Amino acid sequence: MLGAVLAVTACSSDAVSGPPDATQPTGQPPSISAPPTTSFSVVDKAKQDAVTAYRGMWQDFVAAGTTSDWQSPKLGRYATGVALTNLSRGLYADHYNGLVTKGEPILNPSVSSAEPANDPKKIIVTDCGDSTRWLKYRADNGQLADTPGGRRLINAIVEKQADGSWKVSDFGVHDLGTC
Repeated sequence: MLGAVLAVTACSSDAVSGPPDATQPTGQPPSISAPPTTSFSVVDKAKQDAVTAYRGMWQDFVAAGTTSDWQSPKLGRYATGVALTNLSRGLYADHYNGLVTKGEPILNPSVSSAEPANDPKKIIVTDCGDSTRWLKYRADNGQLADTPGGRRLINAIVEKQADGSWKVSDFGVHDLGTC
């Protein structure tokens, strides 16, 4: 899992030594610099937002998969373009074939690249998703219709949108055992 990297802004103050300054009122503590603050850099924030979008896309896909709802409006919250088309088509195929998906995948996304480096607009997320507990079942009788899942390499392109949001624009899920 990608942990957010925090950039800590440290403030320093000179140590006060000796008697108080004659210009300082007596009985008053010396002035102290503001305490350190924690903030995300632009790059760290972009990376965090991209991973959040990636996780959100799969979360919405999992929810829609329980009924194979290829028209779920939630699918477009974190996916666009080819990614959204592929999610919808996959769910439509499951619906057409009488399948639903139960369980959830285990995701372990990390950022493998960010472009441009100083103010990312496109981020590549790499994952080794585990579908062991996320399988397809027949909707009519509840019987398992899938081979057991496993670990798969997933590569995703996550792009900053005109409105400032981040969405997965494309992704590729590789064969079982690829990670």
